[in-house]
Amino acid sequence: MFLWGTATAAYQIEGAAGEDGRGPSVWDVFAHEPGRVRDGHTGDVACDHYHRWPEDVALMSGLGVNAYRFSISWPRVLPSGAGEVNAKGLDFYERLVDALLEHGIQPVPTLFHWDLPQALEERGGWLSRDTAARFADYAAVVAGRLADRVPLWITLNEPFVHMAYGYAMGVHAPGRALLNEALPAAHHQLLGHGLAVRALRAAGAREVAITNNCTPVRPASREEPDLRAAEAYDILHNRLFLDPVLLGAYPDLSAYPPGMDGVRDGDLEVIATPIDALGVNYYNPTRIAAPEAGAGLPFADAGLPGHPTTAFGWPIVPDGLRELLTGLKARYGAALPPIHVTENGCSQEDVPAEDGTVEDEGRIAFLRDHIAAMRRAMAEGVDVRGYFVWSLLDNFEWAEGYHQRFGLVHVDYATLRRTPKASYRWYAEFVRSQNTDT
Repeated sequence: MFLWGTATAAYQIEGAAGEDGRGPSVWDVFAHEPGRVRDGHTGDVACDHYHRWPEDVALMSGLGVNAYRFSISWPRVLPSGAGEVNAKGLDFYERLVDALLEHGIQPVPTLFHWDLPQALEERGGWLSRDTAARFADYAAVVAGRLADRVPLWITLNEPFVHMAYGYAMGVHAPGRALLNEALPAAHHQLLGHGLAVRALRAAGAREVAITNNCTPVRPASREEPDLRAAEAYDILHNRLFLDPVLLGAYPDLSAYPPGMDGVRDGDLEVIATPIDALGVNYYNPTRIAAPEAGAGLPFADAGLPGHPTTAFGWPIVPDGLRELLTGLKARYGAALPPIHVTENGCSQEDVPAEDGTVEDEGRIAFLRDHIAAMRRAMAEGVDVRGYFVWSLLDNFEWAEGYHQRFGLVHVDYATLRRTPKASYRWYAEFVRSQNTDT
């Protein structure tokens, strides 16, 4: 059965940051530090999904989707990251999972979508090897409650983005700016993934995946310096997080001295524990040029002119999704498991009309064209088994706060009123039109 779904993440929608025993995450701390998030916005309330989840499940039922990708808040389940389990946190996710199943919607939980318990960050976060072990313990706790009802699990969401933005550049939580010294955060996330795969299987999980944000990398020219820079960026963004999982080895990291530190015997075997699917998040290709002399990185983002852009300024290149998917098949061949497009969507300046409706025709065109590109990749032999729109709801968009709207459903942040947009109606009709064995 092909999965047509939508997606969210815990810190971006749940709110209830201090309720029912939930501990603080790195994003709770980061968002409350002045200057970290645009206009001082936080996820304290977000979309209040924690209290309004029945309404949100009803919205998904109205869409007719057969899958929902959401994330579980680690600090809601284990407030200190380890040790005592918060029963109320697990109860919340059990209620959500059961309600989804009652509506014929497959739950697809992600265990880590960037909201590391602050207590673990204070002990080193993902720079510490111990966090990988604690992640596996957390996976075992959640699967122990839900594995009998959840067919597909996702361990990590976008470990590249979390390492690069959170540990290398400091523009996301936890706000460290370590540049190349952030590479251990990549290794420990991947080690945590491998350990969690084993813990999930031991608890009865049927299928396990990891989700990476992937981008087709294009050199700014065919000159050798630009080609080398593009290769270095492809290694950092894509291969660093796919090669160890699928091939059992890290790519050449010589462009990032001192390279990967802290790899022990047996780590790569754990990381390469077989997975059943690969989640791929796609937003746009990346064009790369050689850096200027003295730059701290071996590449420079050259932009991608000649394309329309989203409200975020991201280029809209639908065929880039076909390019990405066929490129993964060409690179990894038989090692590539079935793929789910676990995020795809766009931000727009969605302004309700006087009657409250939101006519987001640009988003409809975006989704239509990207689904068509995905199908072209499938026609070229790529095994794609799911597509999830980002996002169900307008929500807290990390360092941008509430200034970027990705939702199929408009959220009035003053009243928290949900209003389906034109894209919601379009996607509902599209899903209804699909044969479930597409």
